[in-house]
Amino acid sequence: MQSDPSITSTPSGMLADFTSESMIVPRLRGRDTSSVLHELSKALEKEACIPGMLPVYQSALNREYLVSTAMDCGIAFPHARLPAVNRICFATGRSLEPLMWGHVNPQPVHLVFLVAVPATDSVGYLALLSALTKLGKNEVLRRRFLAAEDAAEIYSLLKTVELPIVRSAELLSPTA
Repeated sequence: MQSDPSITSTPSGMLADFTSESMIVPRLRGRDTSSVLHELSKALEKEACIPGMLPVYQSALNREYLVSTAMDCGIAFPHARLPAVNRICFATGRSLEPLMWGHVNPQPVHLVFLVAVPATDSVGYLALLSALTKLGKNEVLRRRFLAAEDAAEIYSLLKTVELPIVRSAELLSPTA
């Protein structure tokens, strides 16, 4: 049976496929949204995942001022969608003390995942966000993240969270 060309899907993989041990900050120094985003943007830049930290930092910070990405489970998912980003990647940071995340209605968070997304990659972003949400809903896994000794152990945990296959029908045909 031939597949429908109007359906696209992301290959499955693991959360660890979008980061590296060097993009994990096991003990965030920042104590607020702005300083944590700065710290994680620098981690992305250091690994050459983004063309420069400033556009990612500013985009994620502006978005957080509009709508917080903090979830009730103690995780925040700030992101920056930019044309200059070539592939989806993320840096993650952990704070053993809760950070008050957000501008209007701050919520306590312990884990922050700063995601850099190519402007046109909605399908890949949805798959990654789905996997991060799955992580957030798994209380046992969240506790293991908080108890991890170092970046290597956190990275190993990211290897256990699988991305779902996300399918998206194209809204416009190439001939439209």
